[in-house]
Amino acid sequence: MHDRIHIFGVFQIPWLKGARPVRVYVPPDTGRPPPVLFMFDGQNIFDDETSHSGGWYLHHAARDLCARGGTAPLIVGIDHGGIYRMRELSPFRMRQRGQAPHLVRWMIDELQPQIRSSFHVRHDLAGTAVGGSSLGGLAALYAHWHRPDVFGAALCMSPSLWVAREKMLKFVADRPRPLTSRLYLDAGGNEPRVRPATERMVKHLRARGYGPEAMRWVFDPGAVHHESAWRRRAPAALEFLFG
Repeated sequence: MHDRIHIFGVFQIPWLKGARPVRVYVPPDTGRPPPVLFMFDGQNIFDDETSHSGGWYLHHAARDLCARGGTAPLIVGIDHGGIYRMRELSPFRMRQRGQAPHLVRWMIDELQPQIRSSFHVRHDLAGTAVGGSSLGGLAALYAHWHRPDVFGAALCMSPSLWVAREKMLKFVADRPRPLTSRLYLDAGGNEPRVRPATERMVKHLRARGYGPEAMRWVFDPGAVHHESAWRRRAPAALEFLFG
């Protein structure tokens, strides 16, 4: 394996509009299969060029984690559909029916088998994570609780848990705690819709036994809802999930 990013393929996802590039970051070879992190909004997680407001440089965070003795994941970035992003990443009806169930099903049935056949990666639950920010953070938490038999961890930055009158809280409350579950959640002080809903979710999860080993909650006092904030917090998020 080599430390690089490439276009893994361009896919037509059932029920979703438009062909979709999928980018893959392959971490440095350590002699052991790396975990896999599936990320929504693939345009935004790596370099600046494809992002409308600056990339996260998540591959740099992964490489630095590896240099510190942690385990860098193989990162799979799935591009969003531009003007269709809101309905694609919502599990619930907003102005239109949410399509996240279709997207997650495609990830599990089509994309994950191709990743596993193309790269020597971990197949266990703890080594299979899903992540994103904003609506992508909502979709990541949904994917984990909807299919805990596939995704054992979720990275949820500034998740849009306010969507559909905080329906995600009831969705989580109605389901048994996944047997393998490691969660990272955060929010900024200048995210008026995001912070209260995320704090309510964190309170609910703590009441269900999520201690510091299973869940990391980060409050970033001055942060706004922006790629630059997620880029800044990404190294600590990877450290918690894969360190």
